[in-house]
Amino acid sequence: MKINRLSIFALLLVLTSCATNKTTYFENLDAEQVSGQVDVGNYELRIAPDDMLSITVSSVVPDAAAPYNLPAVSYSEPGKEELTIVPNLQVYTVSRDGDIYFPIVGRIHAAGMTRNELAKYIEDQIRPELEDPFVLVQFMNFKVVVLGEVKNPGQIPVQTERVSVLDAIGAAGDLTIYGERKNVLLIREENGKRIFHRFDLTDKSLFESPYFYLKQNDVVYVMPNRAQRNNSDYNQLASYRISVAGTVVSAISVLASLAIALFINCLLYTSPSPRDRTR
Repeated sequence: MKINRLSIFALLLVLTSCATNKTTYFENLDAEQVSGQVDVGNYELRIAPDDMLSITVSSVVPDAAAPYNLPAVSYSEPGKEELTIVPNLQVYTVSRDGDIYFPIVGRIHAAGMTRNELAKYIEDQIRPELEDPFVLVQFMNFKVVVLGEVKNPGQIPVQTERVSVLDAIGAAGDLTIYGERKNVLLIREENGKRIFHRFDLTDKSLFESPYFYLKQNDVVYVMPNRAQRNNSDYNQLASYRISVAGTVVSAISVLASLAIALFINCLLYTSPSPRDRTR
């Protein structure tokens, strides 16, 4: 019984995959350590261009806060006479220069502030005209993208400011058996530059990384392990060879059809007609 190279490669691939699947997270974390602590760090988001912010102003005198908010939307439901009133969600998009335009206050340079800092700034600006103002600022388009060797790659909407790289990977369904836990790439745009950082999910120092908490529009890419890369290279090579073989066969078929057509034409022009044979 002959064993071809494809069978040997498949066997090696399976063995390598099984070995990779045994890799765990935080391998160098002391299992005998009963307790420990690591500084959580600052995970507050800083407002950036293109962020969408919901800003709502309230006061002990609701009518006095009305000029700072969009009017409520009212509509009637089928079968009911009374109107249903729904507050209008006021959303501001941060310009490329980092500014927003707020009613009465005017232009505010919001980029670089946290949402709490922006809320306090607006409160200070409107306090002379509004009694006990309260401003609520929320991010409306906070999302991260997880790609590569995870079970559910794609865009992940985030409902809270505190989201770590582990949260994002967990939301994507965790790594597949082909994911390289020691080579997870973070791509971030900050201050007009693109930053690249690599995580080692098997190392406990991950918790101390300044990139542990993600920011808006971060991209997390889980690199494929060696087995998956080899498999991909083999598939590409096989596809290339099949494509080349198909092209060659098609070319030979066209040439053969052309040769047959020329041969038939030559026979028609060189063979004598029935009338010439009777002479």
